[in-house]
Amino acid sequence: MALWHAVPALSIFLTMSRKFKKGYFVRGEFVAEGSERDLELKRELKGTDDQSRTDLKRESLELQKLGEDLLTLRPDFMKRLALTEKLKDAVVEAKRITNFEGKRRQMQYIGKQMRMIDEAGLTAIRTAISEQFSGSPQENLVLHLAETWRDRLMAQDEAFGEWLIKCPETDAQQLRALIRQARKDALPEEPGGPVRHGRAYKDIFQIAREQLGQLDQPDGPDSAP
Repeated sequence: MALWHAVPALSIFLTMSRKFKKGYFVRGEFVAEGSERDLELKRELKGTDDQSRTDLKRESLELQKLGEDLLTLRPDFMKRLALTEKLKDAVVEAKRITNFEGKRRQMQYIGKQMRMIDEAGLTAIRTAISEQFSGSPQENLVLHLAETWRDRLMAQDEAFGEWLIKCPETDAQQLRALIRQARKDALPEEPGGPVRHGRAYKDIFQIAREQLGQLDQPDGPDSAP
């Protein structure tokens, strides 16, 4: 092709490229303004019925709420998420802002960033938020087993040996002293009086929780040898 033909073609290509720089994301897909996909979506939007519009509004509100919940996530949960640097910085900035209007604008920006995340990323965020506020199945299991072991260590002498077989890293002397003190604290002041629980009772639970949390597959006292 002659050079004088190529130059106008290149100019047209660059002009079109500049036009397509602006755009938006729909379910993780970038749509350039003025592109065929953009026109297609606008045609679909004009033809959507009231129910579809309601669904889109509901989805937008859900993403906005999810973005607000991101601000409450602990750092360890945030590290698990594959968030863009823009979204991470936006969350940090939103936590810093105290002005109401500034906070509102920042949350709108976070909402826009949330719309760029695909469904797998959104699911990961929902899972992290759920685990933080209700605990993961593994964490809940450990809590339940720690309570069971604590009560059995308090009630049965043989449970102490079984526990050491299961969790040999435990400080046996410390645990024995705590059990002895917890049993002493639990004695009612008078016959038939209420059972009391002191600091040692709570410390036994903490030890059991920490030790069980380090096991790959924690199980209950019934499975001990």
